[in-house]
Amino acid sequence: MRIAVLEETQAQADFVCRTLSAAGHTCHPFEDGAALVRQLRSQPFDLLVLDRHTPGLSGDDVLRWVRHHLTERLPVLFMTRVSDAVHQDIDADEYLVKPVSAAALLARVGVLLRGALQRESAMEKEVFGEYEFEPGAKRVHVRGSAVTLTHKEFELALLLFKHLSRPLSRSHILDAIWKQAAGIPSRTMDTHVSMLRSKLGLRPENGYRLMPIYGYGYRLERIEKGDA
Repeated sequence: MRIAVLEETQAQADFVCRTLSAAGHTCHPFEDGAALVRQLRSQPFDLLVLDRHTPGLSGDDVLRWVRHHLTERLPVLFMTRVSDAVHQDIDADEYLVKPVSAAALLARVGVLLRGALQRESAMEKEVFGEYEFEPGAKRVHVRGSAVTLTHKEFELALLLFKHLSRPLSRSHILDAIWKQAAGIPSRTMDTHVSMLRSKLGLRPENGYRLMPIYGYGYRLERIEKGDA
């Protein structure tokens, strides 16, 4: 899972990232909240670990931005001081009081990620205009007609629709769909994108554009037919 970490000190950030990386997660540390928000505008994460007392844009500020601007419910783990624990008025999913052990951190992160996966798998349908996805059955209907997709094609299509209009880097797509950021031939992703464009009709005349971003990745965007 891709986890963003915003911590008050470099030492604490290093501890969190070492612990999460050792458990197989991909950890992205940020020095300030403004940098994290900039990334959140274009790159999705599976979970945020936020310190409440970071300089500049605080963890509180980042959380408010997340809840106001992101449509998906992004799991957030707050790291707090003892003095904060008595009045938790923040909209985080979980919180830990410092000092935090590696075991406690991994346990809480595991609970949050499992909960997010269970909520996603339990969803009967996700609808984006004329595109209807059934995550549990890995089925998609376009304007009421079933379209046959492979497992990877389905996951890639849903990822693109869930992050409509947001650029997705090739490394993130590889992390999310192929569970690795290297070792997959470049043409594999390009072939999957081409198949989705054809099978799902992701073309301007149908109101969508699935376009490559040179040197970066792909973006699916909704367009007005007059803008094609």
